[in-house]
Amino acid sequence: MHLEIGKFEVKDVQFGSKTTFAEGLLTIHKEEALQVIYEDERITTADLVLAKPTEPVRITPVKDAVEPRCKVTGESVYPGVTTKVLPVGSGRTHALKGVSVLAVGKHWGGFQDGLIDMSGPGAKQTPFSQLLNICLVADTNETFEKQEQQKKNTALRLAALRLAEYLAEPVRKKVPEEVERYSFPPLAKRTQELLTLPAVVYVLQLQSQMLEHGYNATVYGHDAGRMLPTLITPNEVLDGAVVSGSFMPASSKISTYQHVNNATLKRLMKEHGTTINFVGVILSNLNVQLEEKERAALMVAQLASSLGAEGAIVAEEGYGNPDTDFILTYEQLEQTGVKVVGITNECTGRDGRSQPLVDLSAKADAIISTGNVSEHLKLPPMERVIGELEAVARDGNAGGWNESIKEDGSVEIENNAIFCADSSTGDHYKTVKDY
Repeated sequence: MHLEIGKFEVKDVQFGSKTTFAEGLLTIHKEEALQVIYEDERITTADLVLAKPTEPVRITPVKDAVEPRCKVTGESVYPGVTTKVLPVGSGRTHALKGVSVLAVGKHWGGFQDGLIDMSGPGAKQTPFSQLLNICLVADTNETFEKQEQQKKNTALRLAALRLAEYLAEPVRKKVPEEVERYSFPPLAKRTQELLTLPAVVYVLQLQSQMLEHGYNATVYGHDAGRMLPTLITPNEVLDGAVVSGSFMPASSKISTYQHVNNATLKRLMKEHGTTINFVGVILSNLNVQLEEKERAALMVAQLASSLGAEGAIVAEEGYGNPDTDFILTYEQLEQTGVKVVGITNECTGRDGRSQPLVDLSAKADAIISTGNVSEHLKLPPMERVIGELEAVARDGNAGGWNESIKEDGSVEIENNAIFCADSSTGDHYKTVKDY
């Protein structure tokens, strides 16, 4: 399987009379772009607002981030979601780099929605402060969700995907500045030289704890909560097979943008054939009932063993109840003879002294922490707010409370509220210091 990602670096974004891309400048015809948004009758009001690095801007409630892409040799970037189910992971895809589309609520937020500061101390908490952000600020007629702490945000999240595809259309026929190439040969056709290298598998545990359809991450449009652990190629993940769900505290969320730019996957592909024999991706889910957790962990280990894996990276999306899935999978792999490195965040309390994971095991002795969800943050006021700041305190944000918003516009929150602050995909830039 061979995949090419043609890259077009966006240096600036502006509004204009036509949607074009030339010499690093993305120009957006706002009225035409909004027509794409209003294709869904559930969208009642919408606007596009630009936010750029270092600006005194705060964005909330953020629901998802999407990289503008178009499938050059095919029909769909997000199969099963924006179109019918079609194959991805091969051929040519063009991507606008350095820019993202943010789905932002105009009024209503929730447990899983996040905050992004484009400057100041808050900007150091999330990689999205470093991107040119095209904010789709919208409201919908999904009134039944407005008073719900957990929201599907279906119309707005789908609108962001459609908008991202629309914005990438100007580069469909252009020659990319750079091409990333990902080759993933079938396991049965690998060279003897490759087979002498340590076999490594990547286990991605997608957030899928909601029983009702529409909340969970999807794989080719299929609810991850309704699947058993599945073997997939890294090319498919990097080409749009996985779309972020709406359920998960914001700091732990893996956005759609991060799935197609998964830094851990890219590094594994880079090392493939040099230091390791990368044998594939096992997509697993995070469950509610113990029996489901045990079944998923067992099947991950069985798949890894059948692939001949000697090592595994297990990445968890979330914390709390999913920690049991994480630890059970870790244990099952180790018992099968597979050496594991885990990637997850932790919930150690504001003083950092609480138990980091809900579940623990002596076998889980190599874990990379991406941050403490309970870290207490005080952020200064910003000159401009995109969305609605009150949503942080009013609508059950996982890291906010009634007194989070101060009279001067400053914010007191937990790290939980920062959008993708400690995702497990390897694209954050926090560090750990040993004292």
